[in-house]
Amino acid sequence: MRAKTDNPASLDIGLLLYPGAQRAALHGLADLFLVANRVANELGAVELPPVRVSFWQIDEAGQLQPGPEGAPASPAELRVLIIPPSLESAPQAQLLERHRAALCQLHGRGTVLASVCIGVFFVAASGLLDGRPACTHWNYVHALSQRFPKVRVEAQQPLLDDGDIVTSAGLMAWTSLGLRLLERFMGATVARETARYLAVDPVAAPLPGAVFNPRLDHGDEAVLKVQHWLQGSGGQDADLPGMAAYAGLEARTFLRRFRAATGLRPTEYCQQVRVGRACRLLEFTRRTVEQIAWGVGYQDPGAFRKVFQRITGLTPSDYRRRFAVSA
Repeated sequence: MRAKTDNPASLDIGLLLYPGAQRAALHGLADLFLVANRVANELGAVELPPVRVSFWQIDEAGQLQPGPEGAPASPAELRVLIIPPSLESAPQAQLLERHRAALCQLHGRGTVLASVCIGVFFVAASGLLDGRPACTHWNYVHALSQRFPKVRVEAQQPLLDDGDIVTSAGLMAWTSLGLRLLERFMGATVARETARYLAVDPVAAPLPGAVFNPRLDHGDEAVLKVQHWLQGSGGQDADLPGMAAYAGLEARTFLRRFRAATGLRPTEYCQQVRVGRACRLLEFTRRTVEQIAWGVGYQDPGAFRKVFQRITGLTPSDYRRRFAVSA
């Protein structure tokens, strides 16, 4: 597979067309990214690739096809695919099933899947959210939990960036999602100035350590497979021999390729994933620090505290005092 970084001339973001998709969100996102390109140009950020937006749809055979106006990118070049909200009820099972294979294929190539409101049902139906956190509109929290009980629905989160999958809750959350993607791929200044130009609230800065944005566009399929596994499992019970075996590589070869692809050693990567999970547990649960340490894969709470403070700059107790959501 050709790595997406082979085409640095643009940042390709796809928008999914499906029956009932909210047109305001589709065209609003396209306009938001157009403004971002203008802002980046005015800032003189010539090193940043411009966002290139394309529209996609799934045909009756379940294949991803360009929208009615065509698409300048190929599916293999998509860095992000956004699944917009709908003004209608939650999608029916038949529609979700038709999208399943294409979404799994894109995700397996390293494309970030991002959803707004009930767009999360498409990702959940693919199985990619099993065991993982996600958010949606408050009106659909119960339906999402009932239809996909393996998804950890977090009702208090307006936007949840879990690395390779991003979910957002409100019907109009497409503005926050678009700005979060800009912050991630084009930097905080472009995101902030785009929000100012559009006269909308800037996306809240992520809490320290709570968001981990791994490199997914490196093109090494064996490494990407392990990254998805780690995101899905929260990095629990992951050691070097197990990761190498999952990748189908000898341990030394895996270590070299993983570091070349992600910029991190496997142990460092696991620490980032585990601390991100711990941050959400500290914010939204009353579990003790020891319980959280065990829950994210640390047998020694002392070791967990040291790793947590190194990554976030705070002790777990300080983090909870500053950022915990009141009951």
